[in-house]
Amino acid sequence: MGYVSCTEMMEDAKRGGYAVGQFNLNNMESIRAYLLAAQELRSPVILGVSSGTAKYMGGYRTIVCTVKPFIDFLGISVPVALHVDHGSFEEAVEAIEAGFKSVMFDGSALPIEENLRKTADLVDLCREAGVSLECEVGAIGGEEDGVAAMGECADPEECRLIAQLGMQMLAAGIGNIHGKYPADWPGLRFDVLEEVGRVTGGMPLVLHGGSEIPDAMVRRAIGLGVCKVNVNTECQLAFAAGVRRYIEAGRDLKGKGFATRALLADGLEASKRVAMDKMELFGSAGKA
Repeated sequence: MGYVSCTEMMEDAKRGGYAVGQFNLNNMESIRAYLLAAQELRSPVILGVSSGTAKYMGGYRTIVCTVKPFIDFLGISVPVALHVDHGSFEEAVEAIEAGFKSVMFDGSALPIEENLRKTADLVDLCREAGVSLECEVGAIGGEEDGVAAMGECADPEECRLIAQLGMQMLAAGIGNIHGKYPADWPGLRFDVLEEVGRVTGGMPLVLHGGSEIPDAMVRRAIGLGVCKVNVNTECQLAFAAGVRRYIEAGRDLKGKGFATRALLADGLEASKRVAMDKMELFGSAGKA
């Protein structure tokens, strides 16, 4: 199927009672790792691109022009969506113009009236462009691209208001955070998640900060309407650990072990394995 939006993915996940993983791109190795993981498990996959990644990798257009040929070169036949993660209104528009098939507008820090107004504008733009849209209510805690935020739970009424505008996915804060979870983290607020699902009429919901959440909590969240789970930190930690083991074993000092591809190969495989484990957990394996 190749390069698609998230719309059909979310509809299929909702009907099938599973979730699709979003794995954030950080470099060339991450593109290969997540595409190969998805193909091997016959799972749909969403490749997330934060504003920091867009700047690092040469902009949204460069990423589109890298990912799409990569899909063809590797013979990837499962659905792949390239998705803006926590984009501003301007970033979402820029990514659409660059060829992204899915975007997230994060207006959670704005007054709800402004969030609703900008979301409505993007709904119209995305509909015309055939692009899927994710929006957010209730800021997710932790740190994203160097910006720290306290987590909060979304107001279900605000979720109802924004959901009726017609986007395809809604991210609602339920106590989840980006990055590593502290030892005293109290867990997800399933009461809030259940109420958000009820007032939004079963709209596919998104769980950000999917790294390190206990498996049982993830499964319960999927059972309450989460159709997309974002994972980044666990993959990056696995990548770093793989590279560290390679260097500590002195393999970079043997032959051409210093070559960049060799140096990063174990990290690629380690992050691929995390992605595959998550696909199994989310129930998306075998669904493509």
